[in-house]
Amino acid sequence: MATTKAPRKPRREPMSRVDTAWLRMERPTNPMMITGVLMLDEPMTLQKLKQVVRKRFLSYPRFLQKAVDTPTGASWVEDENFDLDWHVRITALPGRSDPKSEKKAFERFVSQLASSPLDKSKPLWQFHLIEKYGGGSALVTRIHHSYADGIALVQVLLSLTDTERKPGKDSSLRAAWLKQDGTRVARRVGAVDRYMKLGGQMLGKGMQMYRDPTLATMLAKEGGEIGRELVAAVALSDDPPSMLRGKLGVSKRVAWAEPLDLDEVKAVGRACDCTVNDVLMAAAAGALRGYMLERGERLDGVTLRATVPVNLRPLEHAKKLGNHFGLVFLELPVGEDNPIRRVERVAKCMNDLKNSRQAIVAYGLLAALGMAPAAVQGVALELFSRKATAVATNVPGPQQPLYLGGSLMREMMFWVPQTGSIGIGISIMSYNNRVHFGLIADAKLVPDPDAVIQRFGPEFEKLLYLSLMGNWEHCLDSDRATGLVPALD
Repeated sequence: MATTKAPRKPRREPMSRVDTAWLRMERPTNPMMITGVLMLDEPMTLQKLKQVVRKRFLSYPRFLQKAVDTPTGASWVEDENFDLDWHVRITALPGRSDPKSEKKAFERFVSQLASSPLDKSKPLWQFHLIEKYGGGSALVTRIHHSYADGIALVQVLLSLTDTERKPGKDSSLRAAWLKQDGTRVARRVGAVDRYMKLGGQMLGKGMQMYRDPTLATMLAKEGGEIGRELVAAVALSDDPPSMLRGKLGVSKRVAWAEPLDLDEVKAVGRACDCTVNDVLMAAAAGALRGYMLERGERLDGVTLRATVPVNLRPLEHAKKLGNHFGLVFLELPVGEDNPIRRVERVAKCMNDLKNSRQAIVAYGLLAALGMAPAAVQGVALELFSRKATAVATNVPGPQQPLYLGGSLMREMMFWVPQTGSIGIGISIMSYNNRVHFGLIADAKLVPDPDAVIQRFGPEFEKLLYLSLMGNWEHCLDSDRATGLVPALD
């Protein structure tokens, strides 16, 4: 007698608590997608892109799985109806008469994609090919944050590329790009194991402290260093009201600036004894300041905060996917009119954060949120998102030309999602000795992000001009600095 085989059940894996937290943070106002843009000097066909995606991208088995969320927990489940044609698509831009209007049309297209949630019944990622753009092609990627953090997903995208037009055995990008981060990251990784449990235990106390501030002293005494960091995070005042905060809509706007020369950015960093990141974030603060002032905002003494992701694992482990980062609150001194003092203030804040455990605390809290009831998740997310106005990321990419499917990659950038009530995202990425700056914003708050990013270059030029003068301290006086800097706006 013939027997009928039972249908094979799709493979299921439990989702980590932190990845679950990012899955459940999805809101109509803030889709939890990481959106990337790659521009190629030569045209690429849809067939070639599918070949690259099939061979390189799908070598990560996770991208053949969809996220399934239930009250008892979330899981990764194999998609039995996987269709590559749905995930890799071709699009044409309307009205391409000149480079400027073509860029505007492309920014509108990326804005629409960044505003549109992915289909939850399928693996949460898509590639959109613009077959003809800028004399070559362009590629837009959307990948849900629950798959991995920005560091890991940037490596995934870079794993699609080669260091030679015709790849050989030695054209692997991984060795060319990854930096050995040394013992500092190793210590963080070890600390994560010790602090994740404490962070989870203290989530409830943190929520109680929010309702009853008298518990702060008790928590600091009980929790030691980790407790003090949690107290400091919860006790942070809300960011001040401004035109960059408000009720969010469901539409995003994106824009990107002309790239900067990385060597020039490094020269400014050497002149002011700070990092490339400090210089770029200070320039971003200056760009936001100019935009807000032009629209009548009063900024005397105003400081806004940006949440900044901090990697908590060696970069060579990014290929394992998942979310392994914490968050810190970086001050953006938009009320400071002196560009040099803005750099100094950003650098000081960043140095203080490097010596804190704030990122590890945030990672532990995210792990706790992944298993917390929905009501607690909502309150906690709103509590922390009110303490910042923007999300800011700065990823150092490979400093050599790369090829995707044999086509030279000219530019690349990406935007991470904003959480809770945050409606502004600042993205900085370096590639091939150039720095790319982009902005994503809620359309209700910043309907014209191009007006912000156009200020990024001039703000950096001010710093470059002052550094070339060779007398940095002489320019710390606000009136002197204003008089010495040429009118670049």
